Amino acid sequence: MLKSREEVDAELGGAARAWLDEALAEAAHDAATPDAPGPYASPPWELRYAAAGRQCGPEHADSVRSLLLVEARAPLSSVTRLYEQGTAAERRAVLLTLHRLDLGSTALPLVEDALRANDTRLVAAAVGPYAADHLDPHAWRHAVLKCLFTEVPVAAVARLDDRARGDAELARMLGDFADERTAAGRAVPEDLRTVLGHVRP
Repeated sequence: MLKSREEVDAELGGAARAWLDEALAEAAHDAATPDAPGPYASPPWELRYAAAGRQCGPEHADSVRSLLLVEARAPLSSVTRLYEQGTAAERRAVLLTLHRLDLGSTALPLVEDALRANDTRLVAAAVGPYAADHLDPHAWRHAVLKCLFTEVPVAAVARLDDRARGDAELARMLGDFADERTAAGRAVPEDLRTVLGHVRP
């Protein structure tokens, strides 16, 4: 769960809080002067993004990185660079923040990449509000199935009730998945029944 600036400040020590103040000031400056670094240079706040876990603690890293992205009004170029060059934790923070940025559907390739991964932390982050808003029905159904395959709790799927309701194709896919599991002598995940409950309220 991402925390607000006030919540993060209340939990950080003095040195970490001062570091965050400086980092957010750099991000705000970059947002006000987006062309300053030049087309091929990374703005200073992106280096802060990578250092968030060391400076503020791993338990605050997602929230601090999200605050930086929002404060910088991060463009697609920055978001893509931080995702492609980042660690799994840095990628997760990008995915968790996409719905807070003014990117439209342009960041969908990052979500699609995460959904191809075997890292369940990335899969869980990829099916958040941004995916709910922008994935087309076919891709969204496969994202739900990916959660079932990888045992990511479907509670991570944003707006599951809205998007699943009345989706006959999703119901068919879930039925096929359940049949395959049963034929293989494997248990059908309880989460599959949860999704079907949303399909057929």
